[in-house]
This record gives sequence, structure tokens and C-alpha cells, in this order.
Amino acid sequence: MLVNVLVALGVWTCVAQAGQVNRADPLVIGDTFTIASAALHETRRINVYAPPDYVDSSTLRLPVLYMPDGGLREDFLHIAGLLQISVANGTARPFLLVGIENTERRRDMTGPTTSDEDKKIAPRVGGSAAFRTFIRTELIPQIEKRYRTTQERAIVGESLAGLFVVETLLLEPDLFDTYVAFDPSLWWNGAKLLADAPRILAERRPDRTLYLASSSEPELARLTQQLADALRKGDHPGLRWYYEPMPGEQHSTIYHPAALRAFRLLFKPPPRP
Repeated sequence: MLVNVLVALGVWTCVAQAGQVNRADPLVIGDTFTIASAALHETRRINVYAPPDYVDSSTLRLPVLYMPDGGLREDFLHIAGLLQISVANGTARPFLLVGIENTERRRDMTGPTTSDEDKKIAPRVGGSAAFRTFIRTELIPQIEKRYRTTQERAIVGESLAGLFVVETLLLEPDLFDTYVAFDPSLWWNGAKLLADAPRILAERRPDRTLYLASSSEPELARLTQQLADALRKGDHPGLRWYYEPMPGEQHSTIYHPAALRAFRLLFKPPPRP
């Protein structure tokens, strides 16, 4: 069932004239619904933000930005706010934002691994293929049924979600048009995805867009730089890619400033006639 996403403000409105205290109304920022997933064998909560122009129209169709880590207590609210202000100030095109709330994040964001150390991070890992199946066969059809969308799709993620973004570009590039990854955890499985990237890109030659950013965290910055170096040396005529080191940011702070730069670059509005 589709309901409004409510953000509890926890404040009370004081009405001095009457000497009364009235409870504030919830702040509505979007929709939330659940999907009983056959691919994941569980129910997943989905949060959706639509910009005002979409809400006010009965015909407007918009591209969709998908994001793992998309719960209300994860990254959904600050990315929705970033999209809202970016559209309002004319630095980004409007998108529908679809946040996928986590249940077992380390299971869903990681591919198979032969590393015993990797397997210690969670009771279950290596579920990225099933998570992609959920997105492809269940989530995207639901979004396209519920909302007025174009065929343009993007995905954004940080850390393990950034690993999932890069892995998806390499293994299933047709799923999205634009891939945005901040501090991707390319160390996973002995950095095998990083080692395989040049060969996979040479074979698949995807006509897609990739944006990478890295923080001051040494290992993540080193591995992301290695991926950028491999892209620079390779022959990938259809792949438009960007890499921005952000040494002034920590792993815990990179998401918001990197997303601002990525959205302004990748989702820039067309010039006015």
C-alpha cells in the first residue's frame, strides 16, 4: 500500500494568544511502499521523492535516480534535499529519487568472495546478483507502473553501495545509464573486480556514464585511483567517465559534497534557447 513519507519533527506549535499548545502536523516529503520480493525472499521498503513540478503536473515524465542505502535513517533525506535545492537553483535536472531501504546491507552490496576476512563482516555476504535481480525484475517495473518515468535511469552509492554501483556497470551495464560511486569498496574479494575491470570493459564496451570520487581514506583513494588509471589507459570509446579525488573529505563525510558535484556535472540542465 502506498502512503506518504512523513518526517516526524518532534516539535509543538505554541499559540500564545490562546495559551494553548497544539501538536504540529507531520511534514510530508514523498511516498513509501513495500514490495514482497521473490528475488530476495523478504519484504523491502521503498521511499520515493518527486520534485514539485512532477507533483503539480498530470503529464510530466521524469528520469529516475535509484539509491541503495535509501532508508529514512540512511541517505534518503539528504539526497532528496540535495536534489530539491539543485533543481530549484537551476544546477540540476529534476529526477524522481527512489531509495531502497536496507535489511542486510553487507549481503546485498557484495558479490562472491574467496576471502575469509571478507566473510567475517556479516553472517551473509555475496548477494549482489540477487539484489540486482530484485532491482531489474521487481523494483524498476513497480516504479514505472506507479510513476510517470522516462527511460533514463541512474544509480548512486557510497562505500559498499559504491562497490555495487561499479560491479553493476561491469556486469549488467544496460540496467542504468549513469553510474555514480563514492569511495567504492574495491578492496572486496582481494580487489578482483578492480583487476577484472579492464578486460570486462574491453569486452562489453558499454555506452554509459561513470562518476567516481574518493575521500582521504588511503586504501579507498588508492584503489579508486587505480580504477581511474585503468580507465585512462584503456580504449573505451562509449564510456564517459569522471574521477574527482576529494582529499578534504573523510569517508564519513564524502557522500553529500560528492553528490553535489556529481549532480551538477552529470545532470546539468540543457542550455536555455
